[in-house]
Amino acid sequence: MVISNANSRPIWLVTESSLAQFAATQSAAARAVLSAQSFNAERHRVLLLPSEAGEPIAAVVLGLGALESIDQLRWWHVAGLPDKLPAGRYHFADVLPDRVSYQCELGWRLGDYRYLRYRATPTSSRAQLESPVGDPSKQAERRAAACNLTRDLINTPANDLGPAELETVMRDLAARHGAEFRSIVGDDLLGANYPLVHAVGRASDRAPRMLELRWGNERHPRVTLVGKGVCFDSGGLDLKPAAAMLLMKKDMGGAAVAIGLAKALIERAAPVRLRVLIPAVENAVGDRAFRPGDILRSRRGLTVEIGNTDAEGRLVLADALTEAQSDRPDLLVDFATLTGAARVALGPELPALFSNDAALSQILQTLGDQEADPVWPLPLWDSYDEELTSRIADINNVSSSSFSGAIFGALFLRRFIEPSTPWVHFDLYGWNARERPGRPVGADAQVLRLMDRYLAERFG
Repeated sequence: MVISNANSRPIWLVTESSLAQFAATQSAAARAVLSAQSFNAERHRVLLLPSEAGEPIAAVVLGLGALESIDQLRWWHVAGLPDKLPAGRYHFADVLPDRVSYQCELGWRLGDYRYLRYRATPTSSRAQLESPVGDPSKQAERRAAACNLTRDLINTPANDLGPAELETVMRDLAARHGAEFRSIVGDDLLGANYPLVHAVGRASDRAPRMLELRWGNERHPRVTLVGKGVCFDSGGLDLKPAAAMLLMKKDMGGAAVAIGLAKALIERAAPVRLRVLIPAVENAVGDRAFRPGDILRSRRGLTVEIGNTDAEGRLVLADALTEAQSDRPDLLVDFATLTGAARVALGPELPALFSNDAALSQILQTLGDQEADPVWPLPLWDSYDEELTSRIADINNVSSSSFSGAIFGALFLRRFIEPSTPWVHFDLYGWNARERPGRPVGADAQVLRLMDRYLAERFG
């Protein structure tokens, strides 16, 4: 059988098609264990092999199912290992191609994530991975850390993560990396011409604010990230039903993704001039709440009739996107948990992608599939645009139609985008609705790894 290493136990990756070849390299005793356990390399199945000396664990065999080759492995194939293995140190036994080594390392780190802030009892020791030295490991570590920060932010309940706490997170990130940071708070938003951000957040006793981080060399390409930072969304005066409010702590998921991506870019010293804008608000009910039928003037100067106060995310993004174009970015990306309609169309696991650049949409979809961080393009359908018309203002924040809600949300945002600005809008869910290896029910950092990879391939 496999000889145990006193410091670390090997993990063998075995597909259904490679099982016979793997078994042939093992001792008779090891083959007997494989047979006795009816191990057929089923996906996610883990088998522990004892040593010749009788030690209970000398090696681990992980089934990969029907993969045709190890090159098809994705991070979620190995993400269940930290939960299934006893405490101790482990390493992947094979010399893996860089792209596979990256996926294995990423899967372990994402699968090892736990949100423990509110647990009174200490956690027991867990399995630990010995990482190989090299760029794939560093890249996986950096991206996983960024994803896990995003997950922490989304998982934190609104009583402990409001606009001020979101500011603290961004301010600390800026301080650690020598970035510029500023915040415009409360009624100062009016003097700074962020009227929509102020209107959405003014009913809460937690002051709304506009958060901005800048980092990088001025001579590098300009990349601007905008994240919807609605720290809790009651729906405003168009109050949500109780069931729809249960997950509204995650309505700042777009901001969390933008902050996590900023962390990933800064920590790899990406050659970009990075700007992050987060309109941070709580959409509350109170005597200062904005009302259905109100007419509000935006930063761009367009007037907006409020057809529904529960369509508040697009309002705060409108002011932020207007400002985001002030220095003519080479790429503008916004992230938002914007519409339930996107979930109806695509489900919780597939974020909707909108862009004014069709070729860019295609590239992002392809990279998302390769990175196992998928997206699906939806159209900015021009003939629907007129349904956002208001009789007394420049635009209504909702359509009277019950169809195509995700498209209407994106078309509303497009009204605040200059045609010459390369723009991508992600309508994401930010939440795992079902339990899977490495993806427990809870926060999900959707599109973060995709965008980090795209920016690395485009700008370096």
